[in-house]
Amino acid sequence: MLRTLVFSLAALLAFVAVERPALAADRPNVVILLSDDQRWNDYSFQGHEAIKTPNIDHLASQSLVYQRGYVPTSLCRPSLASLFTGLYPHQNGITGNDPRENKRTNEGRAVLVDRFKKNPRLAEILGRHGYVTFQSGKWWEGNPSSGGFTSGMTHGDVTKGGRHGDVGLTIGRKTMEPVMKFIDESVAADKPFFLWYAPMMPHLPHNPPERILKKYQAEGRPLPVAKYFAMCDWWDETCGQVLDRLEEKGVADNTIVIYLCDNGWTQLAEAGGGAIGGPRGKRSVYDGGTRTPIMIRYPGHVKPAENKTALASSIDVVPTILAAVGIQTDVHFPGINLLDAEAVDKRQAIFGEIYAHDIPDYQHPEQGLFYRWVIDGDWKLIVPTGMEEGEYGPKQPALFNLKSDPEEQKNVFAEHPEVAQQLHKKLDTWWSPKVPKNAS
Repeated sequence: MLRTLVFSLAALLAFVAVERPALAADRPNVVILLSDDQRWNDYSFQGHEAIKTPNIDHLASQSLVYQRGYVPTSLCRPSLASLFTGLYPHQNGITGNDPRENKRTNEGRAVLVDRFKKNPRLAEILGRHGYVTFQSGKWWEGNPSSGGFTSGMTHGDVTKGGRHGDVGLTIGRKTMEPVMKFIDESVAADKPFFLWYAPMMPHLPHNPPERILKKYQAEGRPLPVAKYFAMCDWWDETCGQVLDRLEEKGVADNTIVIYLCDNGWTQLAEAGGGAIGGPRGKRSVYDGGTRTPIMIRYPGHVKPAENKTALASSIDVVPTILAAVGIQTDVHFPGINLLDAEAVDKRQAIFGEIYAHDIPDYQHPEQGLFYRWVIDGDWKLIVPTGMEEGEYGPKQPALFNLKSDPEEQKNVFAEHPEVAQQLHKKLDTWWSPKVPKNAS
């Protein structure tokens, strides 16, 4: 009788442990701070001579910072999709910003959103484990529910101006209230939360407040440059507001904060940058388009440090978060857990791919493929398909030594054919697509 009673009580406790709602103390909160169109070293902690980013600098001092961080592709939508799914563009189907056909209709865009929903999605995974989740800022995949968010700012309706964030793009530039309200309500409800904070900053339009712009106007500095510098400052200010709110609500120590940028930027003094941010910035295969610092802050769990040698990728963010919060899935993500020192040490190379802005056919990513690239140690190999005229990368295969030539100015392919051959083999092992016949 007593044995039966003990067994029944144990079973009841086990049932309660499984069925009760997740509490904030059970798992850490997660916040992603996602910059938009910012060069990897356009921060004061990175030594920029003019731009001031005190809040991000402070975050860096508290974080594990991977200086050699990268995104696999240097255009907004595919970069965000890779970050959110933990899969490369050729795996998740989102290789460009828009479908080539019917790009301004709900029906045309629904094809890509439906494809996106077939992928593992960070907010959906966290939501299944008791998290409340909130989307703000950039969001290309229709309504936030398509990503598994429990709430958000974007509606995604093309007929009402939906494309890449619509109402959500007011965050940062016009208001911080929705984000602050979400944090406050999550804490009050004692629920673990995930915040996607991705305002379109410092992205065009470069329209900083006059109070910030004045700090950067200087003799000999073109106004477009001053505006871009001020936008980086303004972005930093909003990050500080989010981080301060975590402190005020007493949850900073139980919150994982991850910082990175979707792609790079090169500000052109004479033209304000244009849509691509210069020939070696956004959309390019060079480091000016793909490199970003990747930071992870988790007080008491992640020791602040600066890693200048290991390679990190935005592909790693999903497996890193899931490992840190204790969630296992049956998905075989291609990235690694950046908090696993052994995995980081074992990694030899990272990979990436650059595509056309508009997607010809999501089922055949190679049809819009411009470049593949691989970095192994100090070496970087770029392999063009021949479908791009050299605006975003080299016309011929190029090999660079990033240690001696960080701006990728000297192609040493001919001088080191054996290195190029080895890297090309690794690239093909990673992904070897059959490019269309019109590619050279």
